[in-house]
Amino acid sequence: MPDEPDLVPLAGATWPEVDRSARKLLILPLGSTEQHGPHLPLNTDTVIATALADQVHKHFLQIGLAPPMPYGASGEHRDFPGTLSIGTQALTVVLAEFVRHASLTWRHVLVINGHGGNTPALAAVTELMRFEGRSMAVAHAASGGDRADPHAGYRETSLMLHLAPTTVRTDRFEVGNLSSLPDLLPRLQTDGVRRVSDNGVLGDPTGANSDEGRRIFEGMFAAVLNKIRLLTTR
Repeated sequence: MPDEPDLVPLAGATWPEVDRSARKLLILPLGSTEQHGPHLPLNTDTVIATALADQVHKHFLQIGLAPPMPYGASGEHRDFPGTLSIGTQALTVVLAEFVRHASLTWRHVLVINGHGGNTPALAAVTELMRFEGRSMAVAHAASGGDRADPHAGYRETSLMLHLAPTTVRTDRFEVGNLSSLPDLLPRLQTDGVRRVSDNGVLGDPTGANSDEGRRIFEGMFAAVLNKIRLLTTR
């Protein structure tokens, strides 16, 4: 998009600046405010989603970047103080209204999602927007690998050591429940995280490091870029 004017993030833009832009794509970083064990901050998912969105905006300054949404569906973490969840039903309504209004100005909306618990709401809204003739896509901040543990383990801790190292309490690393997510999911859905992991960790943060976090982040960024290119050529 070389001939299109640059656009600062929407939080700092004026409406005429937005009006002069191509208004082809708006990105919404979606996270959560939930426990991430004794060593990671409550805003971990929001930090990761926002970092991905910021990196995309640095590469495509013509794209609109909305302020991050820091609340999601985190009911499975309800037994840990500090968690703030609006639930799947409310999140579905909020996202639907967000995309409906954004589509008055933008051709496409891309949600960069940092929290797995938001997935059911995102799937429902994507289908509804398709039915209504609006363009919405989702990019999940996820990565595979041998140590892609479910929550506050090696992967997320490495990412945060890369993105926000001063927020990581490296002296508080604790091993959590090491079972796989498919094995844990039934109990997580019915009983919540605390019943399967008293410290809130699903995995093992031991050995996490910023170099691995950078590698994971670069892989996620490449996946988001591919989605961006598909959307901006439509």
